[in-house]
This record gives sequence, structure tokens and C-alpha cells, in this order.
Amino acid sequence: MARKNYTDEFRQRAVDLFASTPGATLKGIAADLGISRGALREWVEKHGSGSTTTGTASTPAPARAESQAAKVLRLEAENARLEAEKLKLQTERDILRQAAKYFAGETNW
Repeated sequence: MARKNYTDEFRQRAVDLFASTPGATLKGIAADLGISRGALREWVEKHGSGSTTTGTASTPAPARAESQAAKVLRLEAENARLEAEKLKLQTERDILRQAAKYFAGETNW
């Protein structure tokens, strides 16, 4: 299988999502994003906590923007997962339709 290349922005947003989600697991976040748990673990180790704030206590707006960005990232990943599942189900349905036509033609009632 071909190795996937992710942008630095995607990696940082994934780390931010993991850091900003209370009770999140690497496995759960990785599944939501459609990436491997090991890749997410490496990104978290490389990028640290993923905090992008400057350390001032009076900056709640950037935190809100990050949660919005994390939400968008999560929804995009979920959308991609659902589209892949839809394609798989459509393929299975088409195979079953062809099989039904084949077997219906063999019966001599």
C-alpha cells in the first residue's frame, strides 16, 4: 500500500485535536481522522502538546478558533470515512444485484 503524505498543517491540527479533546484516545482520534494510531502517536511526540497559544491567559479567542479548526478537521475526516463506506456499500449492492440476476436466470420454474 502506498505511503500517505500529510501536510504539516494537517499533522498540527490532528495534534491540536488530540490535545484539546478531553478523554480522547490516540486510537479514537486516529480512527476519526482516518489515519493510523502510530502515525498520530509520532506526531504528538514530535509536535509536543500541540498548544499554539503564546502563554498569555487573556487569549480565549484563539482557543475558540482552534476548537473550530479541530471540529472542521474532525468533520472532514468523518465525511471522507462515510464517503468511502458509501462507495463500498454501493459496490457490494451492485455485486449482489448481478448475482441475483445470474441465479434468477438459472431457475427453471
